[in-house]
Amino acid sequence: MRRVFGAKKDKEPPPTVQDASDRINKRGDTVEEKINKLDAELAKYKEQIKRTRPGPAQEAVKARAMRVLKQKRMYEGQRDMLYNQTFNLDQVAFASEGIKDAQQTMSALKTANKELKGMMKTVKIQDIDNLQDEMMDLMDVSNEIQESLGRSYSVPDDIDEDELLGELDALEADMGMETESDGVPSYLQPDKESDLDSELNLPSAPTGHAPGGRTNAQTEDELGLPAVPQASIRG
Repeated sequence: MRRVFGAKKDKEPPPTVQDASDRINKRGDTVEEKINKLDAELAKYKEQIKRTRPGPAQEAVKARAMRVLKQKRMYEGQRDMLYNQTFNLDQVAFASEGIKDAQQTMSALKTANKELKGMMKTVKIQDIDNLQDEMMDLMDVSNEIQESLGRSYSVPDDIDEDELLGELDALEADMGMETESDGVPSYLQPDKESDLDSELNLPSAPTGHAPGGRTNAQTEDELGLPAVPQASIRG
């Protein structure tokens, strides 16, 4: 059957705005190249008109220049028309992209709204307030426990601060009386020799001669050491 009637051809997808814009831009570039060529040709004719004397030859060059100028004007009109079409397509593409962005934004907002509604069902303001109240009560109890554990067992609670200040002043006065005139306290002063001797109660050193007529004093050598007896050296 396909051989008799032929197979149905698939339709080509319609061109997009970007495809149409690219094609028009290519045409515009082609027209622009033609205009540039005509400009170069007109420049040559201008130079020839300047070098040619007035007469038939100059008129012929002017006629050619007029023909080229007319072509240039025509191409310029086509170029402007193509540029206008490209501008319109760009506006359409911009609007189309804006609509696509708006669709994506709406879809994202719908999804977020659905998720928020689901989460709001599990979270209630009353539950949050109750939780905050319970936390405050627990913190108060915790502070009371810390204060109770931080109490000192040795310091009574009924101590009068005025009495403590009085005792401190009396202590400072006693310390001032013990201080000597030179500013050194008495407990830091050196002990006197008489007091030290009386406390130790040591006998006085003997001052007489030793028995047998020998003197207790011994001679010393040049180094300050006791001199060795001569008899011991000889023996």
